[in-house]
Amino acid sequence: MFEKILIANRGEIALRIQRACRAMGIKTVAVHSVADSEAKYVKLADESVCIGPALSTQSYLNIPAIISAAEVTDAEAIHPGYGFLSENADFAERVEKSGFVFIGPRPDTIRLMGDKVSAKNAMRQAGVPCVPGSDGALPDSIDEIKKIAKSIGYPIIIKAAGGGGGRGMRVVHTEGALSNAIITTRNEAQTAFGNPVIYAEKYLENPRHIEIQVLVDEHGNAVHLGERDCSMQRRHQKILEEAPAPDIPPRLRDKIGERCTEACRRIHYRGVGTFEFLYENNEFYFIEMNTRLQVEHPVTEAVTGIDLVQAQIQVAAGEKLSVRQKDIVIKGHAIECRINAEDPYKLTPSAGRITQYHAPGGPGIRVDSHVYHNYMVPPYYDSMIGKIIAYGDDRDQAIARMRIALSETVINGIKTNIPLHLDLLSDTNFLGGGISIHYLEHKLALHNKTSKENG
Repeated sequence: MFEKILIANRGEIALRIQRACRAMGIKTVAVHSVADSEAKYVKLADESVCIGPALSTQSYLNIPAIISAAEVTDAEAIHPGYGFLSENADFAERVEKSGFVFIGPRPDTIRLMGDKVSAKNAMRQAGVPCVPGSDGALPDSIDEIKKIAKSIGYPIIIKAAGGGGGRGMRVVHTEGALSNAIITTRNEAQTAFGNPVIYAEKYLENPRHIEIQVLVDEHGNAVHLGERDCSMQRRHQKILEEAPAPDIPPRLRDKIGERCTEACRRIHYRGVGTFEFLYENNEFYFIEMNTRLQVEHPVTEAVTGIDLVQAQIQVAAGEKLSVRQKDIVIKGHAIECRINAEDPYKLTPSAGRITQYHAPGGPGIRVDSHVYHNYMVPPYYDSMIGKIIAYGDDRDQAIARMRIALSETVINGIKTNIPLHLDLLSDTNFLGGGISIHYLEHKLALHNKTSKENG
């Protein structure tokens, strides 16, 4: 097992990884920007290294600075967390060539699954169901693209092969709108991802977003840890997740889970990973694989009892999985609310100093957050400042506990989206389970329209 791990990230995930390391007796190195010098995880780490100015391009995305920090502190491995460089194959390659262990998949696997076209092809070969669409990258000829679109059937969605985070995609309802969508998406793909390749898929009208968590060692052992429902999204960004997903028949969960683990064996996957699907009319359609730890991993931990971060570290150290598929039991229900520093309905960021802070507690409540009283929320990074996870014997109990936890939470000095979460937890459609990925967007649009009309 490693003696020292460098954590190449910030915020709540840096603290989460640090806690896992401490529980395993592993020393930690925190790298940080100037803006994060006073962060909790920086103070709690065994060692810390400032790697640059506030801007992430000069700090958390600065590969040479991170490698240098690992060298000067004699770290043995680097954990990338999520976001930033976590799915950057070049970074993983640099880490390994510099003599460190990258706590994640191999660089070639990250490349394979990072390109949406190659990822879909690999999944098709492994028998994982995919959304109907183009067999690969769209050609340059608009006439050929029109033929492909017609064979798929409108509406379709044009996506960037190297896309992510909700960027690089356009929904096209008619042939007349196709040419402009192709040009716009190609340009955006080149600008945002350095890759102009695009592809087309059938646009599903009211799907849910369901994902399967997998855990794989380098000895060919693979397990799936059930599913999560991540359909509550705005701007293609999740804000509330739960496990297990409401109204997914166990036989379907097991069937798609087995397909995912078999796919992992075929592509020689290593570590934790998440298969993301659109789910409509009792059918799963693969959309992408995230080759890293997910923000919403705590809900899976809650219902399985497995510490995913510790498992990641153990696998990276070459250990075999300590569990088999027959050992995995989904018990109870868990919900996670992402707490963002933003206006709850307009979604505008709200940086600034937290003048008063009180975290919730009680049975089944877990809080993953790096903030504290008098903490300054910087304007340079993602708006998420923490997560509240509620676990219960069933979904109703988990929701009831989450309501209480949110009502107890005090974060003054900035705006947060807690009012929106409280609204959602009393929403009749959410309480019924099975809302689509478009539900929150429509709800926010209606709320903002009503607010504007009422002055």
